[in-house]
Amino acid sequence: MMNMETASNENIRKELGKRLQSERLNRNITQAALAEKAGIARRTLLGAERGESFTIDTLISILRELGCLAQLNLFLPEPEISPVQLSKLNGKKRKKA
Repeated sequence: MMNMETASNENIRKELGKRLQSERLNRNITQAALAEKAGIARRTLLGAERGESFTIDTLISILRELGCLAQLNLFLPEPEISPVQLSKLNGKKRKKA
């Protein structure tokens, strides 16, 4: 397993691309079919699977069509406010650090 803390952005993109490709293949979906369902060009999907730069919208579209969009909750869960911070805010929403 890759150490994401020390890996370069390029290596993380490549790993993410491999994982997207593996998920697609495990579901027996062609690149053309997934790209069409996701509303992206096949070339865009190919680039994502190769670890080339792609947009967050592309990632969301791919994950949605693979049925993996809920995985984003594991990736970046919604932060919780501690009870101490909540009492300091007196019902106001925090806007600055």
